[in-house]
Amino acid sequence: MKKAYLFPGQGSQFVGMGQEHYQNNPIFKRFCDQAGSVLDVDLTKIMFEGPEDELKQTKNTQPAIFLHSVALFESLKQEPHMVAGHSLGEYSALVAARALEFEDALRIVRKRGELMQHAGEEQSGTMAAVIGMEDEAVEETCTKAAEETGEDVVAANYNATGQLVISGSEAAVDKAVELLKEQGCKMAKRLPVSGAFHSPLMKPAYDGLKEELSNVQIKEPSCPVYSNYTAEPATNTETIRTNLLEQLLNPVKWTQTLQNMYQNDGRLFIEVGPGKVLQGLVKRTLGSEVEIMGYQ
Repeated sequence: MKKAYLFPGQGSQFVGMGQEHYQNNPIFKRFCDQAGSVLDVDLTKIMFEGPEDELKQTKNTQPAIFLHSVALFESLKQEPHMVAGHSLGEYSALVAARALEFEDALRIVRKRGELMQHAGEEQSGTMAAVIGMEDEAVEETCTKAAEETGEDVVAANYNATGQLVISGSEAAVDKAVELLKEQGCKMAKRLPVSGAFHSPLMKPAYDGLKEELSNVQIKEPSCPVYSNYTAEPATNTETIRTNLLEQLLNPVKWTQTLQNMYQNDGRLFIEVGPGKVLQGLVKRTLGSEVEIMGYQ
């Protein structure tokens, strides 16, 4: 039975995250203290005390979730057979697979958060959750909404069977939500996010992230790392670099990733990081076929 370790992305954060681990887990504390020195930001203060509005800023959210996930994983002292991370979580997965050094990944994640926050301010956009529609129907509706508004809206996160997130300009997303409701969609509603992540509206962040990634050393991972961009396992360092860059503008193929991990004998799925979002997505996608657990 192969163990698949999964790492969450933005949206799993909460004020107080990691505080108990920091007080009781010396390894977790060491990574948190190291992060403060690397970033010259008191990230743990934001994690433990908030305020929530500060933690929710993308430039803080991303390194906070990354730090929580990696520090907790390192304290488990486990050797995964395969790893994957949802969006931002792909960086945590690469550290777990020894492809990225912790400090290098932390700096990139902080920069990625800053770039994405700035892109959201430069090109206003939003996202919406869609439940109860086939993937193809959602994709077709996005195309129709884009044509009617003349603005971008695309499927951004394939989270689980019948559960997607769409992303784009506010007008195009609102039009897509309207059309989906007319088709009898179980739920379609806007999410409280600061930008149109995993869509063409993140283009302002692309060049900056490309530069950051070009300067970091990526080593051959100790196990396959499943990419958001392709949903396929990768071990080639340049492929990993390309995948990290391209996921910025392209959808997170999480449903397909889980299915591929299962096809490659993944049977125990372990989420490491704040929250339990990914455990729910595994259950929805793979059901009783696998064992599911988590470390929060």
